[in-house]
Amino acid sequence: MTRRWPWLVWALTLVLMVITFSLSITTNSFSEDPFFLSVAIVMIVGYMTLGALIASRTERNPTGWLLMVIGAGFLLGGFTDEYLRYAIRRDVDGFFLDLSAWLTNWVFALVPMPIPWILLLFPDGRLPSPRWRPIAIAIGSLEVFLLLGFIVNPGPIDADFPGPLPMNPTGISALEGILDPLLTIGSFALLALGFSTVAAVVLRYRRSVGEERQQMRWFVAAVGLGTLLLVAAIVSSIGLEANEPTPLSDLLFFAFFLVLSIGLPGACAIAVLRYRLYELDLVVKKTVRYTVVALVLIALFFVLAILVGRAFIEANPLAILGSVAIGLAFWPVVRVARRVADRMVYGGRATPYEVLTEFSDRVGGSYASEDVLPRMARVLADAVGARDAVVWLHVGNELRPSGIVWSDGPQPAPVAVRGSGIPRLPADCAVEVQDRGEMLGALSVSMPANDPINPSKERLVRDLASQAGLVLRNVRLIEELRASRQRLVAAQDEARRRLERNIHDGAQQQLVALTVKLRLLEQIADRDPAKAAEIATQLQEEATAALDDLRDLARGIYPPLLADKGLPAALEAQARKSPVPVSVDAGDLGRFSEDVEAAVYFSCLEALQNVTKYAEASQATISLARSNGRLSFAVTDDGVGFDPSSATHGSGLQGIADRLDALGGTFEIVSTVGEGTAVNGSVPVS
Repeated sequence: MTRRWPWLVWALTLVLMVITFSLSITTNSFSEDPFFLSVAIVMIVGYMTLGALIASRTERNPTGWLLMVIGAGFLLGGFTDEYLRYAIRRDVDGFFLDLSAWLTNWVFALVPMPIPWILLLFPDGRLPSPRWRPIAIAIGSLEVFLLLGFIVNPGPIDADFPGPLPMNPTGISALEGILDPLLTIGSFALLALGFSTVAAVVLRYRRSVGEERQQMRWFVAAVGLGTLLLVAAIVSSIGLEANEPTPLSDLLFFAFFLVLSIGLPGACAIAVLRYRLYELDLVVKKTVRYTVVALVLIALFFVLAILVGRAFIEANPLAILGSVAIGLAFWPVVRVARRVADRMVYGGRATPYEVLTEFSDRVGGSYASEDVLPRMARVLADAVGARDAVVWLHVGNELRPSGIVWSDGPQPAPVAVRGSGIPRLPADCAVEVQDRGEMLGALSVSMPANDPINPSKERLVRDLASQAGLVLRNVRLIEELRASRQRLVAAQDEARRRLERNIHDGAQQQLVALTVKLRLLEQIADRDPAKAAEIATQLQEEATAALDDLRDLARGIYPPLLADKGLPAALEAQARKSPVPVSVDAGDLGRFSEDVEAAVYFSCLEALQNVTKYAEASQATISLARSNGRLSFAVTDDGVGFDPSSATHGSGLQGIADRLDALGGTFEIVSTVGEGTAVNGSVPVS
């Protein structure tokens, strides 16, 4: 209910404004100064709407209510003045006339009194520092004194009243001659304190940074301009008679009135609308829509009233026709108001709903995988007005910039992922993209200096990230498949080159040496039988060595022992050759398909090679087990260990991951510094 009170006051104000200007048309005061009254309409609607908007959403911030007091005080003063004109011309008498006369005597004092408080409290509703508390107490005390002084000031009321002015019904005659100088002194003291609050605005602006500085910029400009105009107007009026103002002083006071009536609420509105002060996007949109509708309908009312004249105010067929015309204009006005509200709140960007809808439509289309992420980055950049937008894809142990909207300069490079969560990215806002608890990537944006990131834009980025999970998963699968194919091709090429090198450097050289010695044997067989016998013995040994090398090469391609005896026997044979003592714990596993046995065998060999090269271990263990339709293995050591979050997979570990992934298996490394390492994996088996 607390949030509804400001809007109730706002609605009552609009009703009172219609009544007031109906009276002004009846008394012809509207035609006397239409420009001033038009500015007054804008002032009242601006202060009341902006104040209701802020007051309804920031319960502990009095700024909204202060703005509403200015608008309501100005309107109430205008209403009482217009009613007095109307009542006196028609000889209306009674309590309401006396009440209006009494109110018009002091209600205009409510207009300037909230201004020092707005300067002190905008935008967060708190004083700039505790040192301003004595100033705030002094301003509050003076305002209470002046308001009570105007109410109890004896003598005739101060109003534009034709005929003899009535006496103030609440005046205290004992204060006559004493209160006037006190009110004058209090007014000048309040004016001086009001000027001091300008320093509070400047101080708050100088201390502000980032988004808060952007919010304060237009407000400071409006306050500075208004202060200069007020000082100039006061200086130009020094020494003049009260009834003899100069054109210059009139112009300066009118310019100050324009800044006060339009500039100050306009600056607050820019902070709320453009720089998302108080995070009121949706509320602002609705408020602007209803305000535009109300203003247009009120404008139609006044246009008909001016064209038709007083007869429109009275009950006759013209009033009925005018009401029908206003009603028919309602729905077109609503559509126009909706577009105006969207433009004011979101600028040239789409609304969040439109952004999410467009995002779903775009990524749901049949685009190629290379085109999805750049389109996603473009939607992201347009949604928040970002200078740079990047869609990061988590592939392997790094985040890759796969969709980029970049203004200038070098584009972002891949970033290594260490541990859980996304690493620090070069952006103003970065949001992780997850699907079923797994990090798939990230969305990041960098904003222009004049439009910084704020919670509403962060919320929109998070909403987009929540929808991007499935898309990034599909794209990542494609990227991982492509990368896996590239690694497999590279591994095959490397295996062929290694096999060629081993044959060239090993068996081929041995066979060449055998050929040379056979020719030598042929030449000396008849001349030196003893030497020939020695060479024949060497040829036999070298032929045996060449055969052993060829067998080793064949075992490297696919070990015969693995095909004949199975995994435990093949691993035990390799364990006996390891420089680090290795034990094999396998039990009676049975046999499996060739691809399963080869994948587990070569994975264990690769893990043993890492133990030999890096672990500095005293012993290692290979464990094999079969359960729940899976064949699991673990290669553990008691070496130095490492931190998996700060290390990346080398080509050997990546090869293990690719082998197991091709069979639908899993792969995991568990290690602690100083406590050894465990390489675990499993594959499904029938």
